[in-house]
Amino acid sequence: MTNEELVYQITKAVSQRLGAAADKHLVENLVTDIYRLVRTNGAAEPVNAEAGPGRSDRIVISAFGISRPGIVAAISATLAEAAYDIMDMNQTVVQGNFAMVLIADASQAAIDLAALKVRLKETGERVGVRIYAQREDLFQAMHRI
Repeated sequence: MTNEELVYQITKAVSQRLGAAADKHLVENLVTDIYRLVRTNGAAEPVNAEAGPGRSDRIVISAFGISRPGIVAAISATLAEAAYDIMDMNQTVVQGNFAMVLIADASQAAIDLAALKVRLKETGERVGVRIYAQREDLFQAMHRI
């Protein structure tokens, strides 16, 4: 079973068990914890850390809000300070509304995803957008449900 299939199965099971109480962030946190335990099999290093689509060392970041100068620069600076490398990015403005999705490589990151989320939240508040970050493998698996 690939990592993506495993994450998908865990996400599906957690969502079904929680039912109506299945909050997106709660599911993400539970799946992350379960996946980490299963993947490492209690060891310090992953047992089966496959590379490929939906990798755990890549982050999907999305940002939404009212367009204004400096949004992309602020998010890029936050990522650069944390040593996350932008691999792909798409942004658009539709009738004054800003939307961006990017993929960042976390393999050389100076901080973990939880710390990055805090910094991105602060950046978003400063520039007036909402910013969400999630591991790519979890993002892909959760969006298959």
